[in-house]
Amino acid sequence: MTSAWDPQRYQGGHSYVWKFGAGLLELLGPQPGERILDLGCGTGQLTAEIAKSGAQVLGIDKSEEMLREARQNYPELTFVQGDATAMRFKDPFDAVFSNAALHWVKDADRAAESIAFALRPGGRFIAEFGGKGNIASVEAALRDLFGADAAKRSPWFYPSIAEYAPLLERYGLEVRQASLFDRPTPLEGEHGFEDWLHMFCAGYLRALDESGEKKIPEIAARLRPALYRDGVWTVDYRRLRVVAVKQNA
Repeated sequence: MTSAWDPQRYQGGHSYVWKFGAGLLELLGPQPGERILDLGCGTGQLTAEIAKSGAQVLGIDKSEEMLREARQNYPELTFVQGDATAMRFKDPFDAVFSNAALHWVKDADRAAESIAFALRPGGRFIAEFGGKGNIASVEAALRDLFGADAAKRSPWFYPSIAEYAPLLERYGLEVRQASLFDRPTPLEGEHGFEDWLHMFCAGYLRALDESGEKKIPEIAARLRPALYRDGVWTVDYRRLRVVAVKQNA
């Protein structure tokens, strides 16, 4: 399944994606002169924050639509199109940073290998993305509606710490910190959940059923009792945060 991202919708109603990245930036602690790769940079907001430190930052994303917006937002920065599973750069980076992106990469083993290849010995990998149990209520509703295909054809990878740490360590990335935690995330507006489904699930729903995207109001109605309280939709996010360091060969 391929996803066509809508940068305007992403920036207009889903700014929490990069705003929640502020704490992750503190863990990164970028320093002047460092080479840093922002993996899954989206429309570039966190790339720009890293650049403010004086680091030399490169943003990479698979979506040309998102990159086009990032280049328009921050013409002074460099953004390239690329796949997390196939990154090969001539010069290594001091750090690879990734916020809210790696749960879209089903081939996590190749991504870990690619991330390790991008780092110098002693370089650090700082990431946060959807972890085990993320949007569990949404996935349950999709299984009820679409059957076994919903799980089999899911575009997401939501690992536990026990699943993810060995992938990194297989490629010489020593895990120094790892945490899995709940982050209930409020959405904007009365129709915030339907907009969330359009933003993050539309391609997946079309792949499950030609009319899948038309079922968004039905999915919202099913989940309203669980996710809608006091006029606000809140999605049951769970995040996995990881800090790892590349060991000497």
